[in-house]
Amino acid sequence: DPTMRIAALTLGLIAGLIGLLVGLFGYGWVELTDAYQEVGEATFFFDRPGFIKFASFAGPLLAIAGGAMAYSRALWGGIAMLIAAGLFWQAFGFNVATMFPIGFAGLGGLLAIAAGKPDEPKAHF
Repeated sequence: DPTMRIAALTLGLIAGLIGLLVGLFGYGWVELTDAYQEVGEATFFFDRPGFIKFASFAGPLLAIAGGAMAYSRALWGGIAMLIAAGLFWQAFGFNVATMFPIGFAGLGGLLAIAAGKPDEPKAHF
């Protein structure tokens, strides 16, 4: 259904744009606490800084790319958005900053996977 694909496209793009803000904070915080240890000692350090940096880059990238693919390659786009939601969740947890990227990427991924090919009754192959 084209409507589901357009909804998945929109949700993926929004998730990626909000995820960019989360990713900038995550990557920036790792770099800040690496450069100034006293900042991390006064506040907090991430437990897995390498994974945080990876997820801060890959999460928004997969959400935006998955949303962009959702109309023509719904299965691939849906899988990319679900991976993005998983990266956000594993890196930052579910909280006020991540609930929309996780929710939008997850729902967009499910909608993209549930959408069948346009003009064909079968689903992705």
